[in-house]
Amino acid sequence: MFGRRRSAGDRDVAAPADLTAEFGEEVAGDEDGTGGLAPRAAGPWDAAEPHPDTQRVDLGSLRVPVLPGLDIQLVFADQHGAWVTVRQATSELQLQAFAAPKRGSLWEDVRAEIAGEINAAGGTSAERPGPFGIEVVGRVPVEQGQPQSGMRPVRFTGVDGPRWFLRGLFTGAAADDPRAAAPLEELMRQVVVVRGEHPVPPRDLLELRLPPEAAQALAEEQARGGQDNRFATPPNPFERGPEFTETR
Repeated sequence: MFGRRRSAGDRDVAAPADLTAEFGEEVAGDEDGTGGLAPRAAGPWDAAEPHPDTQRVDLGSLRVPVLPGLDIQLVFADQHGAWVTVRQATSELQLQAFAAPKRGSLWEDVRAEIAGEINAAGGTSAERPGPFGIEVVGRVPVEQGQPQSGMRPVRFTGVDGPRWFLRGLFTGAAADDPRAAAPLEELMRQVVVVRGEHPVPPRDLLELRLPPEAAQALAEEQARGGQDNRFATPPNPFERGPEFTETR
């Protein structure tokens, strides 16, 4: 994940994919907040834009479509925020939405940061055209910082919207098999981003939360001792950990 610049004391514990370069302050832009960005004719959508009416689960800043055969999970991570994971068979897509300035593109800078982090961890990366524009594909060590452990494919996509940025990370079969990636790409196209009107510094995560009924059910389950409140490792392609999730 990437975010605002940390203090020097935090840098020794950074995960390999914790991208922290400062983008800068939000600048004045169009009154409608679009900053002149090109329309995303096929999605993902901003909540204020006309978009196809389909069943979606409301997770706060992200409304994620409910499609057959796809499992949606909301993962909370101590010190690293939250993200949405969508799984199908051996494929996985992680989604996060960030605040962005009214003008300019975060993705152009973030691509370079992702490539630098992958290369620093002993992997390889390249840019190529994809269904959402230029994307970053790479191979990263199976074990963090240990290239001799073997390599696995990863694929990063990014979409710049009006005052938000949506990042997708494809892993598993979807990272290098177009047929496996297709259902997850379709889901990403149908995502609706809810930026909100409250001030959020550029590059800060937009809030994710469980739907009220799911949060209540989870609280009741925990009260009965049925599920631990566990946290996952940071949402990066180098490391996995236990998850605290809501699955639909």
